[in-house]
Amino acid sequence: MTGAHPSSTHRVAGIDCGTNSIRLLIADPGDPDGLVDVHREMRVVRLGEGVDRTGQLAAPAIERTRLALVDYAAIIDSLGVSAVRMVATSASRDAANAAEFVRMVRQVLGVDPEVITGTDEAALSFAGAIGGLPGVADPLLVADIGGGSTELVLGSPNQMPGGGKVIASYSMDVGCVRLTERHLHDDPPTAAQIAATVSDLQAALEISARTVPVSDAAAFVGVAGTVTTIAAIALGLTSYQPDAIHGSVISRDQVGELTERLLTMSRQARAALPVMHPGRVDVIGGGALILRTILEFVGADEVIASEHDILDGIALSLL
Repeated sequence: MTGAHPSSTHRVAGIDCGTNSIRLLIADPGDPDGLVDVHREMRVVRLGEGVDRTGQLAAPAIERTRLALVDYAAIIDSLGVSAVRMVATSASRDAANAAEFVRMVRQVLGVDPEVITGTDEAALSFAGAIGGLPGVADPLLVADIGGGSTELVLGSPNQMPGGGKVIASYSMDVGCVRLTERHLHDDPPTAAQIAATVSDLQAALEISARTVPVSDAAAFVGVAGTVTTIAAIALGLTSYQPDAIHGSVISRDQVGELTERLLTMSRQARAALPVMHPGRVDVIGGGALILRTILEFVGADEVIASEHDILDGIALSLL
């Protein structure tokens, strides 16, 4: 790509393509071992729509993603980026037609998407989360609640500048889109549908605990849109304010109350919440159930919300 903007030697672009959203971060190096945002945005394209049921990426979902990437490529070109890394996570791992998606990305963006493992996803999430939360307790448990999967990462944020040290991680095939499509068919969902969702979550968490010693954690951090949206509601914000959300502490009781509230609200009522992104309206209940169940399973009294996550980790990996 060539553009009018002169290329910056160190300016990087990270793209995180998940099950629900595709996000872009263009950043310059910051001190120490951090980033300075140049441009950050998110589009909800629901790439993973139906993947849990069909095992395939749907053609309309691929096209929605392509249109977002066309815009992202133009922004990257105009801002003089020197290196681009695109990471594709849960939906792309699971899809039988992932090669079709890779070809599309190569054509539009000029680079191949990296369809990474859950272990790699966990490490990038941890690096991004701790980069934006100085002074957190050690060891730290990070939960990255996505659309198709949820990563649990126990790590030491103080061991290695810029990335920390991952002690153990596990990627669970439970995410807000996947569980909503699998179980939460009514709106609001029935008690039986909620119970089936929680049963899936508890089973996944029992398996994850064989790998990740969650009881060792001195603090618990939640990243990605489910957590930040719940934090924004808990804080009573009248608009989505990343600076207010980042580093905020939400108690387990607050999460429980908000989960019950979101699961009993109508779609219209959820959509009317001033901090609710339109692309999250139908899956926030499932996401809240994931967060509540993790808190209960881990035995944590609170969750620290972080606005920095895998997207920041992708950008940091290029510096």
